[in-house]
Amino acid sequence: MLFHLFHWLNEQGHKFPGSGLFEFVSFRVLLAMLLSLIITMIYGKKLIRILKRKLVGEDVRDLGLAGEQIKKGTPTMGGIIIILAILVPTLLFANLNKVYIRLMVVSTVWLGIIGFIDDYLKLRAKRIAQQKGEVYKKSDKHGLAGKFKILGQIVLGIIIGATLYFNSNVKIWREFIGTPSATDSTVITKQVNGKMKYFVETKVPITTIPFVKTHEFNYSKLLPAAWRDYSWILYILIVIFIITAVSNGANITDGLDGLASGTSALIGVCLGIFAYCSGNFFFADYLNIMYIPDLDELSIFIAAMIGASIGFLWYNSYPAQVFMGDTGSLTLGGIIAALAIIVHKELLIPIFCGVFLVENISVMLQVGYFKYTKRKYGTGRRIFLMSPLHHHYQKLGLHEAKIVTRFWIVSVLCVLASIVTLKLR
Repeated sequence: MLFHLFHWLNEQGHKFPGSGLFEFVSFRVLLAMLLSLIITMIYGKKLIRILKRKLVGEDVRDLGLAGEQIKKGTPTMGGIIIILAILVPTLLFANLNKVYIRLMVVSTVWLGIIGFIDDYLKLRAKRIAQQKGEVYKKSDKHGLAGKFKILGQIVLGIIIGATLYFNSNVKIWREFIGTPSATDSTVITKQVNGKMKYFVETKVPITTIPFVKTHEFNYSKLLPAAWRDYSWILYILIVIFIITAVSNGANITDGLDGLASGTSALIGVCLGIFAYCSGNFFFADYLNIMYIPDLDELSIFIAAMIGASIGFLWYNSYPAQVFMGDTGSLTLGGIIAALAIIVHKELLIPIFCGVFLVENISVMLQVGYFKYTKRKYGTGRRIFLMSPLHHHYQKLGLHEAKIVTRFWIVSVLCVLASIVTLKLR
């Protein structure tokens, strides 16, 4: 909103000292990150007090893990402050006319609502049990039913996939090989380092293949030639799968103090670099990656997400004063998935979301192996001492803070490996 205000004032000739800075994306990126940090660190404390007053406390299952009982009663639903710290700077400093900004605002609000409903239903069930004098067991399915969570993620996947495929403002510039004819009006001419280059705008559903020289892949090639007019269906299905997988991966990862928020901040740095490079014509040309017009504006949203995640760590690091709950974890996971799809780096998700992936796989392997051995031998067996993987290390006797720090280090390595793909092909 401030961006639009100063932009309008500048057009009217009413310039204020420093108002021209709002035309620069880099300046607004810094402002967005700074404001998100201020919101989480200053207003986060007030939110914790409100949550404590409303008795929005976490109920901890007895899993035999070190330090788990001291977490009992810690306020949850702290993801509300993360969402506010993302939305407020974005609405103030970003160009709201850009389709990518609108898409991410919708994604944040949508997933935030799903997570909030899930947390609220658990809280309500706990209060009802207390009023009746019954014992509340967190293991019971008191939250939003899994099928409704999945349905919400599917709807969001359809919105994102359909927007990216059909919206006329979503375009990619691809270099035109050869010299265009004088009648070819679809070719865009651009002078780069004293040389004339030619580009065409395309809407084909392409993505980036990491570590491959010819690093673009068209999803429609997965279909027979006769079916390629329906490639939008395949693309939307892929988007739905990614949104669901990553958001659930972040949700599973949120099991130790600061693990999900710190990992999300690191992943945000990676996505911010991708968005800024692909959205800047000269960086994109130098790195030989696809240029996506207006994508650099998305860096403002990503900066707010990074600031919100880091600021939340002030209260969420060990020992946590507040938990993000599904309100935060589902939202952060969905945001990361949506951003990866928008910057066309979804095939890199297994690398920069390596921690989410391993956590997800550990649960799938544990459950699958337990069911298989129970069927075959009559008694279920386990691969890990406990899943997700971070609980396995807790069972081995590692301190929670050490596990989180080491997972962060692994995330740093994954992020660096992903950034390297900009040049290493």
